[in-house]
Amino acid sequence: MTDGNGTLPWWQTGIIYQIYPLSFQDSDGDGLGDLPGILRRIDYLAGLNVAAIWLSPVFPSPMRDFGYDVADYTSIHPRFGTLSDFDRLLAGLHGRGMKLILDLVPNHTSDQHPWFLESRSSRDNPRRNWYLWRDPAPGGGPPNNWLSFFGGPAWTFDETTGQYYLHQFTPEQPELNLRHPAVLEALLDAMRFWLDRGVDGFRVDVPWLLIKDAEFRDEPENPAWDGIAPHGRLLHVHTANQPELHAIIRAMRAVVDDYPGERVLIGETNVPEEELVKYYGAARDEFHLPFNFRLIYASWNAGEIQRLVETYEAILPQGAWPAWVLGNHDQPRIASRIGPDAARVAVMLLLTLRGTPTCYYGDELGMKNGVIPRNRIRDPQALNQPGISGVFNRDAARTPLPWDTSPNAGFAPEGTQPWLPLGQDWPMRNVACQSDDPCSMLAFFRTLTALRQRHPALNQGDYKGVETVADGVFAYTRTAGAERLLIVLDFAGCEYLLDLGALADGAEILLSTGMRRAGRVELRRLRLLANEGLVLKIS
Repeated sequence: MTDGNGTLPWWQTGIIYQIYPLSFQDSDGDGLGDLPGILRRIDYLAGLNVAAIWLSPVFPSPMRDFGYDVADYTSIHPRFGTLSDFDRLLAGLHGRGMKLILDLVPNHTSDQHPWFLESRSSRDNPRRNWYLWRDPAPGGGPPNNWLSFFGGPAWTFDETTGQYYLHQFTPEQPELNLRHPAVLEALLDAMRFWLDRGVDGFRVDVPWLLIKDAEFRDEPENPAWDGIAPHGRLLHVHTANQPELHAIIRAMRAVVDDYPGERVLIGETNVPEEELVKYYGAARDEFHLPFNFRLIYASWNAGEIQRLVETYEAILPQGAWPAWVLGNHDQPRIASRIGPDAARVAVMLLLTLRGTPTCYYGDELGMKNGVIPRNRIRDPQALNQPGISGVFNRDAARTPLPWDTSPNAGFAPEGTQPWLPLGQDWPMRNVACQSDDPCSMLAFFRTLTALRQRHPALNQGDYKGVETVADGVFAYTRTAGAERLLIVLDFAGCEYLLDLGALADGAEILLSTGMRRAGRVELRRLRLLANEGLVLKIS
């Protein structure tokens, strides 16, 4: 896929960087990150060598689910700033050659959205059918057995009108009826509002949930349920991946394609690979980039990682472009999942695989999960399911970015309480300290992203797995034209002596995760250190 001039669009060759705005930079002393704070740190963003910034929601919201309960799709929440602040940030990013992607939440709104206030006012309201209302079951109670991701039934009874409304998250997030053409058109108009303003695309929240079974049938029990997260008790065959939702995505894509400048549509497709590939569309007319989450859930095992990479590569439709993620605002941080040394290898994996990588703020520092005292938990998923060990407290992955060793780590002024506690290691693990250390995670990240920018083999080349014989090693080549690079990654924490002489006699080390190795090496006797990753140029 090219831009018409024989070159790949930015969303294929560049890196996407996700910012959780509440936790990036507080500019006004209220303990909450905001848009002027992000603008203040624009030099830092430019120095990461990323192509685009993706903002988690900044729309007006009661913040019951921290912006994923939208009360107005076409404005900015006052705690983040104003539309003028947004315009200044957009102009600043564009001036530095970076793009801006907004989070679009089409599955549900806030219960304070004017649409829902009208819908629940009476059964005769013109917007009644903009949401999913059902009568109680014949014997009373919810209409069916559908469950919320955040615990309990997916239905709440409304005393005023005597019906239940659907919500698969908090009760304050009623689900839109996207079978209603007026609802879809209203969402498309919201997209146009931001595209007219100059945004470069959208990341679409939970697209696999956009359409529900028209008959509202009960979902079957899951025989493989592990007994931990209650939502897993059922097989979600009537609330997920319904075939009709693809028409909605095609409508969104058509809006994006109406605008010039390589706008992009990204999907939070947290689904198995065989479902994921359907979200490209039969004519490549749905998501440009449906996210692949398998690296997040896979065991840190070379064989398993290689199998999932090659399975994905094998089933991708012709012309489809991979999209990899290692972490986000809903998942434990990579450095806590596998440890700080392995996290460097994981970042090298993410940034050298074929496809578009998305990096989560703070992972460039090796940030770990924060420790959140019980009285400071804000995550509704954790609050609604206390004592369920399998439910991750998402606050732990949303702690403020530490900038320096000043009070509040430079995130907020002294005397202000940040909305979440800082990570415990912030005095050592912060931007200022790591910027002064040539061997830090941040220095490694910047070097790797710059390397990726310079080498077409990394940002657009072909992928081919390499047999190493060593169980704990995953190796592959990336090739573009005459340039061939070799990536070798240790997953086992062991030192290896590898024979890769079938590829070539020798290679030049372009980068090691340890930042201390350089020069030419013999591939027949390639020494790989414990927890090391190498990028080599084959000659």
